[in-house]
Amino acid sequence: MPDLTDSARSNATDETASASSVDTAAAAAASTDTTQPDAPVWDGVILPKRQINLIFVALIIVMLLSSLDQMIFSTALPTIVGELDGVEHMLWVSTAYILAATIMMPVYGKIGDLLGRKPIIIGAVGLFLAGSVIGALADSMAWLIIARGVQGLGGGGLMILSQAVIADVVPPKDRGRYMGPMGAVFGLAAVSGPLLGGWFTDGIGWRWAFWMNVPLAVIAIIALMALLHLPRHSASGTRVDWLGTALMAIAVTCLVLFSSWGGNTYDWDSPQIIALIAGTVVFGALFVWAESQAVEPLIPLHLFRNRNFNLTTAASLAIGIAMFGTLGYMPTYLQIVHGANATESGLWMLPMVAGIMVTSILSGWLASATPHYKWMPLVSMLVTIAGLVMLGGLQADSPLWQVQAGVAVVGAGIGLGMQILVLVVQNEFPAAEVGTATGANNFFREIGATLGSAIVGSVFTSRLTTLLTDRLADAAQAAAASGQAPDALAQTPQIDSITPGAVAQLPEAIRVLVTGAYNDALTPVFLWLIPLLAIAFVLLAFVEEHPLKQGAMPGARRGRSRR
Repeated sequence: MPDLTDSARSNATDETASASSVDTAAAAAASTDTTQPDAPVWDGVILPKRQINLIFVALIIVMLLSSLDQMIFSTALPTIVGELDGVEHMLWVSTAYILAATIMMPVYGKIGDLLGRKPIIIGAVGLFLAGSVIGALADSMAWLIIARGVQGLGGGGLMILSQAVIADVVPPKDRGRYMGPMGAVFGLAAVSGPLLGGWFTDGIGWRWAFWMNVPLAVIAIIALMALLHLPRHSASGTRVDWLGTALMAIAVTCLVLFSSWGGNTYDWDSPQIIALIAGTVVFGALFVWAESQAVEPLIPLHLFRNRNFNLTTAASLAIGIAMFGTLGYMPTYLQIVHGANATESGLWMLPMVAGIMVTSILSGWLASATPHYKWMPLVSMLVTIAGLVMLGGLQADSPLWQVQAGVAVVGAGIGLGMQILVLVVQNEFPAAEVGTATGANNFFREIGATLGSAIVGSVFTSRLTTLLTDRLADAAQAAAASGQAPDALAQTPQIDSITPGAVAQLPEAIRVLVTGAYNDALTPVFLWLIPLLAIAFVLLAFVEEHPLKQGAMPGARRGRSRR
């Protein structure tokens, strides 16, 4: 098989003869380069800064599409399934997206390295656009689930490829200034998604949660086609790892299904869940074997021989669990315990957005401006732990400002370390493998977030059931002892029917009992996440702080492709 990296560089060198303006910019950059002779050299593509900034704007739109779509349906979904008469299939709306996106993450990373990222990222945005149109026109649950699956097929590549394209055109030493705002966009979308979903549902209609993607996707596609010029990669001799892809897809499907169904659709000890867990283990092991035999493995095993890759991937997993555990439950907590409506709960989560945005941008700037960056992920874990302690100490009657302070601190901690960990991974590998490494890192973070959310949800539901049952029994005994008829207790909703609207209509005494049980079932779960982050802190202490590669060196790949 021909060496794809050498082939890509050869093609890029041939094509630069017709790109004099870009060569001139590259030569000027090289002539003024201040890189030390012993500094590591970046082997990416040199483009004028103005063109990079325009590409960055297009990538921000792509990141916004990906991030919004993961959260926007959390508040709109009850209305959607009610209108389409598909409550029994509600879980599949989110599962279809998560499943497709998770499977596609490493696929996009690898194919982008082999064939070049420009056609791949445009194709991913196109798939996402097609899924959005199908969803906006859906007249049944079946079509809605199909739409979410198609969106996931494209969405799995949006964030991965955005990070990889930035790695193609910006050296690691300067990349933090771009990665920081990307992290801020992710945080903004993660919290504003539920807010927009509730606003659309209460106003112009839930279908606009799909339609809003259309103009953004079209703008992103046009901008990428016009501005993104990367060297061509020859497809001749490329051997796709079909066996590894199939085995990975089966293993991930089993994992996502048992994470989604366990404790909800089926008991954890049911034959269905046990079979899915066994399938995850068996096909996961077969996937590892297939990767050891493949010529171009989907996730090369040599990635795991890199110390920093292993340590930062494990830490990213912990951050994903903490972030989605908090985001997944705090809006509902605010609605049930503090009586907020869907829009208010989204607005009350804005301090978390502020925390993520400020520290994401700050950490990116510091990584580019200073030679040391290892301290930021370490401090990130400590700040996130402090925020979880604040959330774990909440009571049902705690003032709203305490809730907002807690989520703001958690957001600040997540923003401080999230993008730096991606930067560390990218700095460890050459440009020819940066997409594969980025895709693998995000893939395992998504796996961890999926498992973590399932475990947190299962523990929370179990605790809520136990606490509510015990407290209702105590209330009934107290009422009987005092000679009062406990008729109001019959109005208490079942666990599966606890919604903000149902709780708000309960008699005051029962409402206080339910909100207290909800608070006491959820807040200790935040404290149980702390040991995980403490382990991540210890792991990150062993990261080796390698100097970030610097660009604009003579001999680096430069130029414009003729695509």
